[in-house]
Parts: sequence; C-alpha cells; structure tokens
Amino acid sequence: MRIKYVVIGAAVVILLPVVVIGWWLLSPLFIDKTVEEEFPFTAGAEIPPDITREEAEMIMSGMAKLDQEVNEAMPDPMTGSQSGGATGQTNSSAEAVALQRGSFRDADSFHQGSGEAVIYRGPDGSHLLRLENFSVTNGPDLHVILTPNLDPQSRAEVSSAVYVDLGSLKGNMGNQNYEIPDGVDIDSFGSVVIYCQPFHVIFSVASLENLG
Repeated sequence: MRIKYVVIGAAVVILLPVVVIGWWLLSPLFIDKTVEEEFPFTAGAEIPPDITREEAEMIMSGMAKLDQEVNEAMPDPMTGSQSGGATGQTNSSAEAVALQRGSFRDADSFHQGSGEAVIYRGPDGSHLLRLENFSVTNGPDLHVILTPNLDPQSRAEVSSAVYVDLGSLKGNMGNQNYEIPDGVDIDSFGSVVIYCQPFHVIFSVASLENLG
C-alpha cells in the first residue's frame, strides 16, 4: 500500500506542472477577457517640462467640461450693408462670396468637432473665415489655424509647411468670424485646424473644398 501511495504522489508531482502549463496555454482559447480603458486626453500631446502628464490630463479633462458659446453675425463689410442716411435703411449692392467650405471632424474619441468652416471673400476683396453651427471639445489655449495640409494628423503635418494662425478660438460653440490677413493666398490652404498650443494636440479638422 505504501508503494501505491508513493506512486500516486509521484504521478501528481509529475502531472501537476503539465496540467498547469496546459491550462495556461489553452485557457485563452475559451475564456473571454474584456478591457475597457478610456482614451487619454493627452495621447499624442507634448508635455511641457514644468508639469507632469497627470497634471496635463487634469487640465485637458477639466477644460473639456466647460462650454463657451459665441454667436457673431457676419460683419457689415462682408455683406455689403451700408447706412441709408437718416432713414437708417441698408443697401446690399454686393455680398460676400463663399470660396471654400469644409466640415469639422473628430480628431479622436475625446477631441471631437462638428459644424462648417467657410472662407468668404467680401465686396472689398477682404477674406473672412466663418465657423458656422460650430462645436468642439474645449481645451486650453485653442487656436484657429489655416494649413496647406488637407487632413493633418500631427503637429508636424500642421506646421511642416507655411501656415497661418488666425488667433485664439473665441468659444468652443456657436458662429464665429476670423479675419484673414491681407496678402494670404487663400488657394494655398487645405484645411482649418482647431489646435491646442500648449500641448500641440489637434482637436478637430475641417478639410476645405473649392466652391467655384
């Protein structure tokens, strides 16, 4: 009997590692494992040396919860409206012409944008970028940038060629106007980018199409 128990014990010692290894190798074939992780706001961001990634994440996620709505009408010089003397009437002998248009898209699952970007030429020859029915995830120090790239995916693709910074985003929602400086070649630009300057993150892109 003692020999029998010794044999059984030896068999267990030998077979146990085999069973454990077999389970480790084969269990993934019939056991599902689900992982749900949030996409970080700072993915792809360049973190300044004076803050940590955790601090940057807190800044970005905190700003995303704030909405700032700005609604502007088209300026009179772009619509051709002029005062009609003492009667206060207006004349519209000429109006702005839409030259290019594009729809904003999401940059990723957290940095989201929608609405239209339209470039107009006014009766006086000036140019204006108008964001219409616009909405974007809010963030720190967002800027409106014209870039030659049709669909930039990174900082390098935003700034690798000649680009024009039209200034700080006035609000992350609404209808907004941005003057385009004189002498800028409108035809050389392919997209409008909402861009986070401190962390160099693209929030949304509108690829432009010529309308004429």
